[in-house]
Amino acid sequence: MILLALPFLFLIGLFVLLVVFVVLIQLRVLSYAYRKIGVPPRYMLLVLLLSLIGSGINLPLYVDQGSVVAINVGGALLPILLSLYLFTRTGLQGRMIIGTAIVAIIVHALAHIIPGRGIAVPILVPPIAAAGVALLLSFRRAPPVAYVAGSMGTLIGADIMNLHRVVELGAPVLSIGGAGKFDAVFLTGIIAGLIS
Repeated sequence: MILLALPFLFLIGLFVLLVVFVVLIQLRVLSYAYRKIGVPPRYMLLVLLLSLIGSGINLPLYVDQGSVVAINVGGALLPILLSLYLFTRTGLQGRMIIGTAIVAIIVHALAHIIPGRGIAVPILVPPIAAAGVALLLSFRRAPPVAYVAGSMGTLIGADIMNLHRVVELGAPVLSIGGAGKFDAVFLTGIIAGLIS
């Protein structure tokens, strides 16, 4: 009995160390990505925390034909504010606008309606498109361009350009930046920053 407990405790200890190791690596990767995008390291954890907490909060904007149109705090409002911060601080406004337009067109072409659920977008397309566009438009300063083009292009192409199709959705709530778009916008920002 005593001999069996020791390997079991050892395995539990290894598992705990593995979890701690993975979390530390992820935080370092996120810190690196946010730093490359232009977010000061001291604010990285705050942005990450607000994104995750805000992903569960939808602020109603208006009612359209029985459906409430809302904006998700973590998947839309926070990325919009961060994009505005980067837009005003980097001096790359023209490139960000062009990049956002290109990504929005690509995302809109690939977005499709899932009745009763929302608007779906292939999750890897926005970050890869944003990184590619950013590298073409601003090779040396691609990460902030990639973040803005990816996050805003995803919101505009998937949600904003499909607001007129609220009736087809048949959902009680249409959340701009919510549900799957939170994943797409959040991952787009991180992946686009890392790729570029």
